[in-house]
Amino acid sequence: MQAKSFTAVVLLLTLATSVSAAPPQTRIKDFGKSEFEGNCASCHGINGKGSGPVTPWLTKAPPDLTTLARNNGGILPLDRLYQSVSGEGQTAHGTRDMPVWGQTFRTLAAEHYMDYPYDPEPIVRARLLAILEYINRIQVKP
Repeated sequence: MQAKSFTAVVLLLTLATSVSAAPPQTRIKDFGKSEFEGNCASCHGINGKGSGPVTPWLTKAPPDLTTLARNNGGILPLDRLYQSVSGEGQTAHGTRDMPVWGQTFRTLAAEHYMDYPYDPEPIVRARLLAILEYINRIQVKP
């Protein structure tokens, strides 16, 4: 009886070791989706259709981002979209319905790097382009 118990314990330990020794499966992070969900989905909705949880409190309904290409002859207007998301080309004073994400991302980078020398522009550009790349992926097919 003791030999069987010993064999069972060795077998269980071997199985436990082989399972824990297996390399962990790494998940590739979808940076664009993550940026969109963290910064845009509250207004535009997780699906990008303009139905985010804060829309009842907005004075202007957010647009359906999934139809931007279809409404522009099948071409996503990247330059106009980039300027809209980043806030580039916007007047310093006046109304703006959407947050100026370019400035927000610069501020967040400054808070993150604080006393270290850095160039915020590549950081801001990468975050903005990740959002635009994700918006491109959620476009409805014509």
